Amino acid sequence: MDLHSCPNRWLSDSLSPSLSPSCFSTHFLLFLQDSAYSLICGTQLIFNAVFSYLINSEKITFWTVMSVFFLTVSALVIALDDDSNSPSGGSKWIYGIGCLLTLLASLIYSLQLSLMQFSFEKIIKRETFAMVLEMQIYTSLVASCVSVIGLFASGEWKMLRMEMEEFHKGHVSYVLTLVGTAVSWQLGSVSAVALIFLVSSLFSNLIGTLSLIVTPLAALVVFDDKLTVAKIAAIIFAIPGVAFYMYKNYLDGLKVERASESLAD
Repeated sequence: MDLHSCPNRWLSDSLSPSLSPSCFSTHFLLFLQDSAYSLICGTQLIFNAVFSYLINSEKITFWTVMSVFFLTVSALVIALDDDSNSPSGGSKWIYGIGCLLTLLASLIYSLQLSLMQFSFEKIIKRETFAMVLEMQIYTSLVASCVSVIGLFASGEWKMLRMEMEEFHKGHVSYVLTLVGTAVSWQLGSVSAVALIFLVSSLFSNLIGTLSLIVTPLAALVVFDDKLTVAKIAAIIFAIPGVAFYMYKNYLDGLKVERASESLAD
């Protein structure tokens, strides 16, 4: 069964704390190549850097620019290594709309991360991990309600039994796959929100982009995938990308220490 056209896309949306970006992304994968989709999603870091500057007053230093550049290039290299075929039956107009809305999804997701950081810093103003869980629970609850309504309103809930029957690994594996997806997605989402809370929205997105590079590497071990030149190049670009941002955080830490010492004196 074509997973792009199955009701799992509604279930996937319901697991995501970012409803609008998730809905755009999963539904317009119907009309995009996986490689084109990944390429467009690689723009998240650029959008996030802009929003971090405008909303969160984060200083865009040389090290930040270099980190965003190298990690974006690394993600794009991985995307270009994808040899998926175009979804069938889509016109050029629909394909173009898919590209535009996927780009919009990247923009909205980046904006959401910056607004979460703004909420933690300016509105909530309570430095407790309970706030991280509350942010995750409430956004996921809204996403789940809207996505379940969409699942039933579209009539795709009728396809769930057929999808389970056609799953090549059997019913048990189908259920375990959904449960595993739900648990891992929520753990990833909580981690992303926690990084916003502890560091910044840009750092959270940097780590999320890094996962695009780590995933193909994990496939080498789990699925005996091939180690291509593109994957090696992605690793080479990713290492300095992370190092530049870590160095930037190190410099920021030194400035805070010096400021504290000067106040103490």
